[in-house]
Amino acid sequence: MAFSLPLSASEKSGESEGGKTFNPKETIFEHLLDGYEWELPFSHEHKISLPVIVKDYKGDWKVFCSHRLAHGQEYEGFYIAQDGPNKGKIESVDDQGNRYRPLDLSITKNVLALIIAALLCGWCVFSVAHWYKKKHYKAPRKGVAAIEFLIEFIYTGVIKSTLGDKAPRFAPYLLTIFFFILLMNLLGLIVIFPGGANLTGNIAITMVLALCTFIIVNVRGTKEYWKEIFWPDVPLWLKFPIPIMPLIEVFGIFTKPAALMVRLFANMMGGHMIILSLISLIFIFGAFGAVVVGATTVISVLFSLFMLMIDTLVSFIQAYVFTMLSTLFISLSQVEGHHEGKMEKTK
Repeated sequence: MAFSLPLSASEKSGESEGGKTFNPKETIFEHLLDGYEWELPFSHEHKISLPVIVKDYKGDWKVFCSHRLAHGQEYEGFYIAQDGPNKGKIESVDDQGNRYRPLDLSITKNVLALIIAALLCGWCVFSVAHWYKKKHYKAPRKGVAAIEFLIEFIYTGVIKSTLGDKAPRFAPYLLTIFFFILLMNLLGLIVIFPGGANLTGNIAITMVLALCTFIIVNVRGTKEYWKEIFWPDVPLWLKFPIPIMPLIEVFGIFTKPAALMVRLFANMMGGHMIILSLISLIFIFGAFGAVVVGATTVISVLFSLFMLMIDTLVSFIQAYVFTMLSTLFISLSQVEGHHEGKMEKTK
């Protein structure tokens, strides 16, 4: 890579002299954001077309491949907006000439990557179940052993130690969320298909994951949990006539999932942006000659490899932290009453 990338950079800079200059911001966000095509590595021309499913203002559904909209083309009155609030999204024009956004149920890059991550997550879980169904108590090997190790590590070290006897009730969700986030993180670090989609760097996806924890925490919360929110055990003047503590507790209900959402999004987005920025330096300095390009390439590649190794570690850490915090929030909602009167009678 260190010797081949200077040539690519020189060619890129040569192209930019004759026409379009290299735009690092556009290039970085093209890779980070969602799209209707899945770009292939080392190629800007060949991309994987994905199905476009849209509904126009008349109520008619249109299904076609995304390559029909490539390079600013228009098909069946639909096109990809190049500017405005819907930039990068499919738009159309009605009979009055007004631009509008149709109902879009297309299988975009992020949607397909989510499906792939979900299938891989299911394969990981069912492979362990299939092994024990077939081999009974014989120790698993290779990949199945690694998956079992992760399951045992998360269940014993995080879920069981925090939730106690209630662990089996919430373990399916917590283990699923751990493997799902881990696989999405790792797939985002892979350049070639089916990797490359920045799923956990998309705040909409991390918001849905945090929303799932929010629903479980508050739907499965005990009566004592809700009592501590609306009438906590604090001095009366903190609750009446101005409900200071209840307001703080209600505010805390929403800050917990918000912290989950932002923590995962910021860490994964930041790692991807650093790597892409380092690679972009090769093309930015491409106009300064082969010597500068060569030195910049070596430094950029070395730092990028270092950041990729850090990001691999961060992928495990962020999946672990999200699961650990979700387990902690669930345990706080499972608090029981002290039953002091009953304890005194027993004594």
